[in-house]
Amino acid sequence: MKFADYIVLRELNLFDLIKGFIMGISSLGVGSSVLTQDVLDQLRAADDYQYVTPIDNKISTEEDKSTALEQDIALMDNVYESLKSLNEYGVFESRVATSSNEDVATVTAEDTSDIQDFSLEVINLATKEIEQSGSFLTKDASIATGSGQMELVVGSETYLIDYDASTTLDELKNLINDKAGVSVDATIVQVGTGDFRLMLNADDTGTGQDISITDLGDGAGNNTLNTSLTTGMSNVQTAVDANFKFNGLDIVRQSNSVDDLLTGVTITLNEAGTTNVSIAQDRENIESKITNFVDKYNSALYQLEEDTKSSQDDEVRGVFSSDSTIKSMTRDIQNILNTVGGGVGSLQDYGIEIGDDGRLSLDSEVLNDQLDENPDNVKAFFVGGDFLKSDGSRTEVSGAFVELEDTFAKYSKYDAILENYQTSVADRIDNLTTDREKAIERLDTKYEIMAKQWAAYDSIINGYNNAADMFAALTADNSSDN
Repeated sequence: MKFADYIVLRELNLFDLIKGFIMGISSLGVGSSVLTQDVLDQLRAADDYQYVTPIDNKISTEEDKSTALEQDIALMDNVYESLKSLNEYGVFESRVATSSNEDVATVTAEDTSDIQDFSLEVINLATKEIEQSGSFLTKDASIATGSGQMELVVGSETYLIDYDASTTLDELKNLINDKAGVSVDATIVQVGTGDFRLMLNADDTGTGQDISITDLGDGAGNNTLNTSLTTGMSNVQTAVDANFKFNGLDIVRQSNSVDDLLTGVTITLNEAGTTNVSIAQDRENIESKITNFVDKYNSALYQLEEDTKSSQDDEVRGVFSSDSTIKSMTRDIQNILNTVGGGVGSLQDYGIEIGDDGRLSLDSEVLNDQLDENPDNVKAFFVGGDFLKSDGSRTEVSGAFVELEDTFAKYSKYDAILENYQTSVADRIDNLTTDREKAIERLDTKYEIMAKQWAAYDSIINGYNNAADMFAALTADNSSDN
């Protein structure tokens, strides 16, 4: 600046005005690295907290709901499946048969067979017909002097077997098994040194299983078969029928496995002697299935109560504490327990207790007392059917477990109420995620612009500061001149 200009500015007090303005800017710190990225980051964090964090919190809540729903759906499915197994697989028709002496006889009973007790006295077992040939020096000894055909008769079945002079005893065994194996088993037994015999065992027990071999010869009237296989055959064991008493009644059967005496019951005779047999409902299976339902129900109820728990404490409050759908479902499955039974009884009458906390438990003694008194009524009460009332009248009931199954089906994956709810939660998460992306995009744009503006401002301020430094230097020069 020229000296004349400086004098004019001084006289007009403009110098002091500019100096004060620039010094004022410097006193704020701008132009001294205040407009930095750290300041921008702090402002951005404040905006994130205002615009993004609330969305993040909502997404977190919805994700917690989705996770809880997955667990609730699985638990409700478990309850539904336990009820389905009670209703569909003949639990109350299943039978268990016991024999007081299984050395004498064992018994099995199919589902729905009659519940009953009976006695058995086995007189003798059914046996098979067993025949043996005469002796041969070796198993490879020839059975004939020429070609021919033999007739093997086992009971009512007749088999024709060809042979020739080269056919050995061992080969004949194979021919018999191949041709007549459904009726007889052929084996070779070495009784002693140089004593091999063909053994023929009828497959079936009981009378009418006689075994014989006849040589038909060569077709020209000549018999060529070794006599050890014709006149040399002898009986080892005679086929006889089984004889036993059923409740004192004489019974005869060809087999030791008797499945035509009682419908759905198979009796296997093992040896002579006596035994008492009981055919009853499979109580262990019934209790196991009901206990499985009780356990699955209690697990589901506990989790639902945790999910809907109200509390001022965020750590304690359930994710569905203010959700009407889950609360309504919880009340529904609790209320149904008190109404099932078709008016002929309650769950408690049949041993399923409901505690003050809503949990279920099974009183096996009460259940078994009911099964002892009237097993048909127990079945009807639980799974439906004809129920005999105390006044002698009959009524048709749908079954407590059937009613419960219908209720839980609404909340299982089969009716998909909860899965539909889970879908709506997923949709909300998607929408919130989109909102979050848009909010971040807006803030990114805002702070990108601000960063450019601040850089420009900082450049301008630096210019002012440089001018201030120049005026400060001039002032210092002026003072020294004076």
